[in-house]
Order: sequence, then C-alpha cells, then structure tokens
Amino acid sequence: MREWVDHAIWWHVYPLGFGRLDKIEKWLDYAVELGVNGLQLGPVFASESHGYDTLDHFRIDPRLGSEEDFDALVAACQARGVRVLLDGVFNHVGRGFAAPSSSFLRGTVFEGHSGLVELNHDSPEVLDYVVRVMNHWLGRGADGWRLDAAYAVPPRFWRAALDEVRKDHPSSWFVGEVIQGDYVGYLRDSGLDSLTQYELWKAIWSSLNDGNFYELAWALDRNNDVLDAGLPLTFVGNHDVTRIASKLTDERHLGHALAVLFTVGGSPSIYYGDEQGYRGVKEERAGGDDEIRPPYPALPGDLAPYGWPVYRLHEKLIGIRRRHAWLAHARTTAVHLTNTAVALSSSDGEHRLVTLLNVGDEPYTFEIDSQSRTVPAHEWFIVSDES
Repeated sequence: MREWVDHAIWWHVYPLGFGRLDKIEKWLDYAVELGVNGLQLGPVFASESHGYDTLDHFRIDPRLGSEEDFDALVAACQARGVRVLLDGVFNHVGRGFAAPSSSFLRGTVFEGHSGLVELNHDSPEVLDYVVRVMNHWLGRGADGWRLDAAYAVPPRFWRAALDEVRKDHPSSWFVGEVIQGDYVGYLRDSGLDSLTQYELWKAIWSSLNDGNFYELAWALDRNNDVLDAGLPLTFVGNHDVTRIASKLTDERHLGHALAVLFTVGGSPSIYYGDEQGYRGVKEERAGGDDEIRPPYPALPGDLAPYGWPVYRLHEKLIGIRRRHAWLAHARTTAVHLTNTAVALSSSDGEHRLVTLLNVGDEPYTFEIDSQSRTVPAHEWFIVSDES
C-alpha cells in the first residue's frame, strides 16, 4: 500500500531555521526542479524553543504561521506531486507541556536535557494521544511521520500505535530515528516501515576521509540486511549533524559521497543547504545547532552564485536515480575493493549500476566485466548495463 515511497526523494527542511511555512511554499518549485518529490519537515508544532520540546501537538507553532498556512503548504505540495513527511516528537515533550494526568509523564528528563520530559509509554492514555495526533495530521494531508528519538521508545509502543493509525491511513509511511544497534530487529519489533540509516551516513564520510573503502563495503553489506526488513531513510546530512561539505576533509570528494547516496538502496533525503554546498559544524553546546539550521533567503534567486554547481551535481545524480527507480530496493556489493578505490555494484536482480570511486592521488584502472575503465585521481564514474 506504500509503493509511492519507492519513488520518493526527500528535501529535508528545518522550518524554525529556514523560515515560516509560507516561505517554504515559495521554494517548492526550486525543490521540484532539483528532482525531489518529498518534503521532509522538521518540527512544526507549538514548542518552547527548538521544536523538539513540544507544547501542543495539535497546534502549529505561531513562529511558523497558522493552520491555514499549513493547509496551504500541503495543498501546494499536492499540486506538485510532492509528499509531506512530518516530524513527530513522541518520546518527550517540553517542560511546559500541559499533561492531562499525573500518569502521562514519566517524570524523567531525556538524555540529560532538563527541558525535555519523557512521556510514559506504558500509559494507555499516551498511546491514545499519539494515535490521535498522528491521525489528525495525516487527515490534514500529511503522508507520513518521522518519529524522533524512536530508539528511546519501546518497540511495542510503536507497533500498537501504528496498528491503530494504519486502519485509517494504510498508505502512510513511518520512519523512526534510530542511531545505532540492531536495525533489523528494531524494524521487526516496532512495525516501522523505515529508520534513519546512520551507519551508512558515518561510513560514507569516514571512508572518504580515511581512504578506507573497506568500512563502506561493510556498511553496505549491513544496509543490504536492513533492506530485507524495510526501506531505510538514507542521507549524508540532516539537522543534527555537521554538514557534509564541512565533514569531508577533501572537498573533491563531495561527488563521491553523493554518488553513493543516490545509487544504493533506500529512500534518499537531502538536507536543505547541502544542495548548495552550505557549510556548518555542529557543536556540543547551547546553540550548537544554529550553524547547521540557518535561514534561507526569501527566494531562490537570492542564493549566492557559488552554490549552483553543487545544485547541478545533485540534479544530475537525482536524474540518474529517477531513470533507475529500481535502485530503491537494490542491493549493493563491492566487486572491486582497495583502500582508496572501490567498484560498487547495485542490482535488483534484473538491472545493474556500477559506481566507481577513486580517492587516490593517481588514476585507477578497474577491471569490470572483462573491460578496463580508468578513473582519474579523486574522481568517480557511474556505469549502467542498460541501454
């Protein structure tokens, strides 16, 4: 019932940084021209500060606009064939959240953050509340939910909630934020459709920085296992991590990172600004996320000219992904592997793409299917066996 996800490519926007909802609407054509057909929104509900300290899940944050602005944004997305993924913070709430009863909150803070109070997921009242919130916004036109800090919630809670929500919204998609651990087991036990593929994210930039494609090959084997259980949300940047342009020690390897993202299995997500080569470093301090959650200009024409080549690179690779939609469920293996050169074969059993990556200081010749292909130093190339 969720086949549409196989074709989804997301543009991930953090609204409280980007700007109001009516401003995001003005950027939809820019996103569609990039090649995306999904808008992954960060928190949009009333909160105390950064959006993840929710005060009211049924009310749009007044800093972002009104309910009418939300409806207008959803309508504008639907008119362009763009799906909408909302950010649901259901593990914890802001300290000012008006709990309906004493059993609603667990009374403990989340991961040492004094402003975040955990919900009591053993309470039937909390389960009913989360189901009502999900159904409310899906009924208003959203297509799915990213579930923040899903890893901190008992998997049985998600299964119980989704069993109820899917009764009315069987085509909706649910992706959980899971950082590490048993991805396959969590998908199985929770009933989630997807999770955030942090293992692959780390392996992409780390293998490029260290000249260690063995790490990438290992992570891709793990991703193949995840694909047996669900369709992971893949990314090289999001609202919680240092931007890929800042993470890479050699800027020549940005294309390598993106080539991996768009040729391996999963549902790819692009964090706003990455498609323009934005830089930004996450710092572990108060306000340490500000640099990676910046405002956008009023209109695309106001962007600086130096970012457009990166936009065109994204556009090119998204075009390849669009022409080979089967890549969403492709399994990827390293068929030629050294520390600094790798040939990644992605296949669904019928079709195949081979992505050649070279981060060495000399040209590298790959022997693939009895053919020699030489990739210059610090370059990449994609080979298709389709006409």
